[in-house]
Amino acid sequence: MTDRAPEVERDVARLKKHPTDRELIADLFRAIHNIKGDASLCKFELGVVIAHPIETMMSRFREGEIPFSDLLAEMILLAVDRLELATDALLCNKSLENLHLLALVEGLEKLSLASVQDIDVKCAELIEAVTGFSPVIGDISSRAPRVGKPSSEQKNASSDLQFFRSLALQLEGRSPLFKGRTMRILRLALETNKAGGSVVDPVQLEAAVYLHDVGMMLMPEAIWLKVGKMTEEDKLALRNHPGFAAGLLQRIPGWEAAAEMVAQHHEMPDGGGYPKELHDKEICTGARILAIVDAFEAVMLKHIHRGKNRSVLRAIAEINACDKQFAPEWIAPFNSVIRKTIET
Repeated sequence: MTDRAPEVERDVARLKKHPTDRELIADLFRAIHNIKGDASLCKFELGVVIAHPIETMMSRFREGEIPFSDLLAEMILLAVDRLELATDALLCNKSLENLHLLALVEGLEKLSLASVQDIDVKCAELIEAVTGFSPVIGDISSRAPRVGKPSSEQKNASSDLQFFRSLALQLEGRSPLFKGRTMRILRLALETNKAGGSVVDPVQLEAAVYLHDVGMMLMPEAIWLKVGKMTEEDKLALRNHPGFAAGLLQRIPGWEAAAEMVAQHHEMPDGGGYPKELHDKEICTGARILAIVDAFEAVMLKHIHRGKNRSVLRAIAEINACDKQFAPEWIAPFNSVIRKTIET
């Protein structure tokens, strides 16, 4: 059922460019109808109640009753995202609480019956009710990050940081999809730290951002540049990459804090992370920040792989829906940084 999500996303993107193309309209209607049919066949009621009102709206659009606006397109994509996340959560016996599914289902029902004058307003209201953010898409790379100033104790910090950054840019060069990711992550990490009271040394955090994924380059590219679904063997191999980069930092005097952040940035408060399955307060603060911003970038990258536009709104919505994986005290500061990005 959720295997059809990329098909929906592709058709929505095409229809936004060519809203009068009858063949594209039919393709998207069919894709939504198939999701509903699959859900009904599997007796998955949630899939039915999400897909049915979307199908109704597509039928109204097909008949020329309502326009296919950017907000309607964003609402459809967000609903499909929520259905995917809910399906994954149920398969893993995880809570659905943070997905706000009741608000989504009730809102979709009202939206499917809304007048043409109210469609965009109700789309915007529903998106904000489900995600907590108004539906304004921004460019998170539009502003340069404010990097920290090395302290007097870090005599070679500037040259070290320059070297660390060069390694990060080498990693970026391995795939066109990575272009600009270092500066995006750095800006988000530093601004989130600042929003949370600047409790982490920004120079150490900057170093951690530069090197947190550099260990990937010591692994076969067939694993970490893989576009398709990873095998269990691939996932096990990837668990080694934080240790590689942390080991490099540990061997350079003055970067012990950054090394700890890098080593722990894939740990989770519930103990479900790697490599050491640390719990809650065992994870250092810098790693908690880095985990959130790194996951945000990964969600954006995942959407690009699947043919989606870069939507900050939908990425932050997914991060908030999965907030049990992250330190809860850093979700609000991160949200405030994103909110400034998309509302300015």
